[in-house]
Amino acid sequence: MRILHGLHHPLREPQCALTIGNFDGVHRGHQAMLALLRSEARHRGLPSCVLTFEPHPRDHFARMTHNPNLAPARIATLRDKLSELAACGIDQCVVLAFNERLAHQGAEEFVSQGLVHGLGVKYVLVGDDFRYGAQRQGDYASLDAAGASHGFDVARMQSYEVRGMRVSSSAVRAALGRGDMGAAAQLLGRPYAISGHVVHGRKLGRTLQCPTLNLRFRHWKPAASGIFVVQVHGLGEQPLHGVANLGVRPSIDPNDVNGGRVLLETHCLAWPSHLGEEGGYGKIIQVDLLHKLHDELKYDSLDALQHGIAQDCSDAKLWFQQHAPSPAHNHRQTNRDRI
Repeated sequence: MRILHGLHHPLREPQCALTIGNFDGVHRGHQAMLALLRSEARHRGLPSCVLTFEPHPRDHFARMTHNPNLAPARIATLRDKLSELAACGIDQCVVLAFNERLAHQGAEEFVSQGLVHGLGVKYVLVGDDFRYGAQRQGDYASLDAAGASHGFDVARMQSYEVRGMRVSSSAVRAALGRGDMGAAAQLLGRPYAISGHVVHGRKLGRTLQCPTLNLRFRHWKPAASGIFVVQVHGLGEQPLHGVANLGVRPSIDPNDVNGGRVLLETHCLAWPSHLGEEGGYGKIIQVDLLHKLHDELKYDSLDALQHGIAQDCSDAKLWFQQHAPSPAHNHRQTNRDRI
């Protein structure tokens, strides 16, 4: 998948079939829409394209109004979103910076300057709740009328449901927020996962006999947090069992090297000896969060922290004994949503 930052990019395709949205999580509803987009693009002989935004528009308004409650909890990092879009077979993704200029751009200008001149759209697919332009003034009817004027087709896809429940990013956030990883996986069509490069930390885990693989979650408000049973991909042929902390580590000095940042700290229950003590740094790994053990806890001492970690490891091992994943559990489930 070709990734472009901004409109009017010299490497963009001259024409495209497009869908627009934040695509946080790339859940099963998104996957069904992307499958339909690919089908329509193929029939028209066009590349499929996704237009998405970074930061999330509500992040921008939260910052401008100094009201952090307006920002939605983030399901996925930009890296993971782009990875999932690529896995869905999209040809091109345009990442548009959501800033003051875009926030005040009228609906008509967004279509004429952005979609028509910037991306060369010939077909646009949107969801049933799609709005665009300053103050969300544009809707499906106005987009359809604009398409008739500018020479592109417009289609709308209705909500996608699983067992009678509408699949949405809000539903995924709610499941992650209450620690229901099974419900989140059902909505996503795969286990909830975070990926990235392993970065250096304080290396405190080594002194506690539990070395960790640290990934930065590049958003201050993750949809999930706490202590999780996990499996790690990217360090060998088979996924490794582990236990992980996702959050801000309340028992650690806030002035440490990663102070104030959200980290996913993963301890493998059986560290691969061939990697050595430093073998994980710089590697790209994926961590599947399979089951939540409990919320983050603040321990009064390192001894108490070490005892808590030992208990978490014991609980994780017991969970794996009781929930040995089948081979199918590790495969993508998006084929069922192909149209």
